[in-house]
Amino acid sequence: MEHSFTAYIEKDPDSGYYIGLIPTVPGAHTQAKTLDALYVRLKEVLELCYENMTSDEKRDIPQFIGTHQISIVV
Repeated sequence: MEHSFTAYIEKDPDSGYYIGLIPTVPGAHTQAKTLDALYVRLKEVLELCYENMTSDEKRDIPQFIGTHQISIVV
């Protein structure tokens, strides 16, 4: 059975590394120097986290709705 998850990705301005996390799966986060490497690592960590989840935890994974950009004046 195939499941799809949404990853949140940002780039650290100091190190230049890409940081990825899947907010609906506890522990599913990693980093890499390139986006291609990040995608591979995210898939690996997601598989590991998912394998270690109980049936109840898998059933109760929140549904990702989306993101929203909020601006402020400073």
